[in-house]
Amino acid sequence: MLILETLRFLMTTVGGLFVLVLLLRFYLQLARAPHKHPFTQFVLAVTNFAVLPLRRRVPAWHGYDSASLLLALLVQLLVVVVVLALNAMPYDFANPQTWFGLLLLALLELFRQSLNLLAGAVIVQAILSWVSPYNALSPVLEALTRPYLKPFRAANVGGVDLSPLILLLIIQVLQMLPLRMLEGLFLTQLQLAV
Repeated sequence: MLILETLRFLMTTVGGLFVLVLLLRFYLQLARAPHKHPFTQFVLAVTNFAVLPLRRRVPAWHGYDSASLLLALLVQLLVVVVVLALNAMPYDFANPQTWFGLLLLALLELFRQSLNLLAGAVIVQAILSWVSPYNALSPVLEALTRPYLKPFRAANVGGVDLSPLILLLIIQVLQMLPLRMLEGLFLTQLQLAV
């Protein structure tokens, strides 16, 4: 039992971190973050071993890094499958309905990871704006968060920008209500497929 818990922990942690870095690669390209920035170069270096071979088979779609996004989905699907396979409840992995449910769970988790990534970027950007406003990481964080903070920029009270707080509240509500409800629905669907 303890070994299974350890395996689940390792799989979700290592797989989740790799998925985060792959999503970060996708979003950095999407946000047109500075390509020569050391942080961007680090993300590219960590993921190139997996993304570049896949890119030969999966072309960019409308200029978007579809290989990184597809790889993030595949890794997340692998994590979901392994974690559920290690559970005591048996799942019928030969049933196409089970795989459809697993794919939906992986997509949901990718969305959750994207929200976590955005929340993390907003928090780090807010902290850096107080302690080190001219930090070298600021242009990358600005590129990642600008489109999401822009609708709330009018929320300025006494010279204090409240847009990060509003965005973080929205992210939390999304994770508490619709994402948990969908996850419960998808898990129920998987149990019915057994």
